[in-house]
Amino acid sequence: MSSFFGRDKSVISRHINNITKTGELKRDSTVAFFATVQDEGGRQIERQIEYYNLDMIISVGYRVNSIRGTQFRIWATKILKDYIVKGYTLNQKRIKELKEKQLTEFEEAVSLIKKTIETKQLSSSETAGLLHVITDYANSWLLLQKYDEGKLEISRKTRSLFVFEYDDAVQAINELKKNLITKKEASDLFGIERGEGLKSILGNISQTFGGEELYPSIEEKAAHLLYFIIKDHPFADGNKRIGSFLFIVFLARNKYLFKKNGERKINDNALVALALLIAESAPKQKDIMIKLIMNFLAN
Repeated sequence: MSSFFGRDKSVISRHINNITKTGELKRDSTVAFFATVQDEGGRQIERQIEYYNLDMIISVGYRVNSIRGTQFRIWATKILKDYIVKGYTLNQKRIKELKEKQLTEFEEAVSLIKKTIETKQLSSSETAGLLHVITDYANSWLLLQKYDEGKLEISRKTRSLFVFEYDDAVQAINELKKNLITKKEASDLFGIERGEGLKSILGNISQTFGGEELYPSIEEKAAHLLYFIIKDHPFADGNKRIGSFLFIVFLARNKYLFKKNGERKINDNALVALALLIAESAPKQKDIMIKLIMNFLAN
């Protein structure tokens, strides 16, 4: 503090004593003692050095009379004013770093959607779904301009309770197939497994490492379930529809399908659009797709 505020150590000590005497701060809660060995006249002397926390540094900063102290008070007052008037404060350096990272992800998502629109013959509902995806994702990204680092968690991590067992998934797929065939919207090839792809995918999203789940949250499991089924093609036909269906079933079983206002977290158009984007995405874009899906589930 002496170096930072540009005043002699005795001046800083006097301010600290006055701060504790007036009851502004309690000494025991603002200081920690660490043993440090110093060379004094050829002898190794162990001394207890006082380390003060941020509360004490701020209080001293509002008392010390120096150029650096004045600069500190101007900066601190601006931060306090922003918090009182606006209801939030910004750490510009951290926001810049986070915005750059998020902007790269956002641009990649936009680029993928643009490419999909340009190279595919889309129905009006698919186009609407893609627009819904990009609008929601853009709105989430824009939160970076409103909150500091401590409030930038886009993806809420809700621990999964329901585990998708292979037999449960097969039963759900058979019911879906029966319904689609009745409507003449699927052939006998729909849902026919190729090898043990489905079993492997379900095992992957439930796998553990060192006793900890690799994907512990509902958001992570659901996003990877949708992605893996669409990209790994475990079925002869119907991978996008089956992936989307199991995605919905998984969320419903975990009581995580709806928002508090009763709306679906991801509506039909958005889900179709996400399935289409996953199918069109390159393998290197996997992380972007997973974050995109988790972003919807967190809102």
